[in-house]
Amino acid sequence: MASHLMQRCICLLAARQASPLTVIGSLRLARAPCKMMTTTHGSTVSTLDSLINKEPVSPPYPWPHDIDQKIEKATTPEEVLELLDGRHKLYHNHSALMVIKLSRLLADKHQDRDSLIKDARVQKLFHTVDNQVSSVWHGTLMNLLRSLYKLQLPENFKPLRSVEQEVRWRLRRVKYKNLVFLAETSIPYMQEQASKELLAELLMYLERRWAEIEDCRTVVVLMAKAGHLSEALMNHLEDKFLELAEQFGPEDLRKVMLTLASQNRRSVPLLRAISYHLAQKPFNLTRGMLIDFAYAYGKLNFHQTQIFQKLAAEMLPQVSSMTPSEITQCSKSFAFLKWLNLPLFEAFAQHVLSKGDSFSPVQLSNIVLAFARLNFHPEQEEQFFSLVHRKLEPELAKWNPTLHVDVVWSLCILQQVQKTQLQEVLCQDFHSQFLDSKFPQNQNTCQKLIHINATARLEHPEYTGPFLPATAVHPKLLTSRKMTPMQKDLQDILKGWLGSDDKARFGETTQYGWELDAELVLDTDNQPLPLKKFLAPHLAQPTGTQPLPPGAKRLVFLRWEFPNFNSRSKDLLGRFVMARRHLRAAGFLVVDVPYFEWLELKSEWQKGAYLKDKMGKTVAEDLAK
Repeated sequence: MASHLMQRCICLLAARQASPLTVIGSLRLARAPCKMMTTTHGSTVSTLDSLINKEPVSPPYPWPHDIDQKIEKATTPEEVLELLDGRHKLYHNHSALMVIKLSRLLADKHQDRDSLIKDARVQKLFHTVDNQVSSVWHGTLMNLLRSLYKLQLPENFKPLRSVEQEVRWRLRRVKYKNLVFLAETSIPYMQEQASKELLAELLMYLERRWAEIEDCRTVVVLMAKAGHLSEALMNHLEDKFLELAEQFGPEDLRKVMLTLASQNRRSVPLLRAISYHLAQKPFNLTRGMLIDFAYAYGKLNFHQTQIFQKLAAEMLPQVSSMTPSEITQCSKSFAFLKWLNLPLFEAFAQHVLSKGDSFSPVQLSNIVLAFARLNFHPEQEEQFFSLVHRKLEPELAKWNPTLHVDVVWSLCILQQVQKTQLQEVLCQDFHSQFLDSKFPQNQNTCQKLIHINATARLEHPEYTGPFLPATAVHPKLLTSRKMTPMQKDLQDILKGWLGSDDKARFGETTQYGWELDAELVLDTDNQPLPLKKFLAPHLAQPTGTQPLPPGAKRLVFLRWEFPNFNSRSKDLLGRFVMARRHLRAAGFLVVDVPYFEWLELKSEWQKGAYLKDKMGKTVAEDLAK
């Protein structure tokens, strides 16, 4: 017992007498001699002394020295390179730290960088790093690779390739935070450089070790930097987000939403979770957050009424301090969502009127496009569009032709288009670049030109030309879509009620660019007539030979489904309001069949009675006029 106690005391005494620079070695030796102690005190002390004298152990890299502080405090590359003069004792990590510091100092200084890299001292530093790369610490090694990438060294530069290879060997052993740092700082460089193997292995280990993620920031960083490169990794990150969703703050949620929007990744579980936390938690959302959330929801076309109401309510008091670009972006985002909040959009319009000179013509055009999509008319409509025309008039003809058509088409929807604007887009030199083109992407622009042409003919009697040629309105220009269940149901009910196929025309396209769900010709007693023999000059391909009998009327059914309306509203979107307006101006009696009324009808008898009743009301309203 006494012998054992003596041995322990000798070990502790040896540890206390050791110098500070050999603490780590002392701690090792404090255990080793205890197993080799003899029963005599003299032999024990001699054994311990011999071990300490013959095998002095120093740590691989002691705690910070003066040189560490000098590297950190250096403000110029020359100060860093002066540390290589041999007066300072450098450990294996110091060469890497010097390269990292040089990279920071040379950031955005291309001229200094190119000349300095050719310096003999820098080349010697790179050579030292190449020789000592296997003993550089993990964190420093990851930072070193990022720094070498930032220096834009040649792809075949040996130190760079050595560091990349060393990183590949260590990917399995390093902590997950080192992998995240590498992904956050170096993936763009790996994609540009010939580092495909390193990038593939990094993504593989990020995916395999995803369960080690413990914080929100890691999820956000990996989603933004690496998620789009690996579908499997992104799926795991979405799972981890749902697991940690309670810990995410508003800034983290904003970053996740913007990442999903930039990747056009409409992950419904994530969007629902984000919407839930935004709605339920009392987050203090800044103006930038409100704008970004509106943009992301609009880009992903994800509808969440409670969130839209919250965004609009919190944005309304801040409209007066918003910049023109923020007003433009918000109006576009809500237009994409088909969400018309009247107080908010009225505030947008008032802000444009009060600070019109600060809005560029392009920003005003985007606001007009947003208003037209939602069919929003400001209270001070005359003053608003007077400002718009004054700002757009000298610039409109200089823009991209597609944007030019979009702006004029939007003004047609809002019934604010001017004669000169119609002439600019309907002249042959302008419209021929679209009508004569065989590219499918021009098809939508051709349709808009047909609508503009219809506006000129039907709503501007003083307009005398030019117009589109008759050959421009061709069914091949109009998008053919698959028949919807409601469309098929409507046609079946009408066919059963009429009892004959020749008393109705279904799915025909007019020269005004609009498709008719069903067309009837009614006599003076409001009974359907066989119509195929009658002239139909309104069709894209006119048919028939006989004029309509005296007193006969053309009646059309227009089916309005869910996508045709503003969100959570019974108000049609702007383009469909214009369609109904055009057909009425062309002399048709229009029977509207909205989806929210049609879906309430359960039997064929109810649907038939509904159509007869709607038709009777339309005819009665026409007679009352």
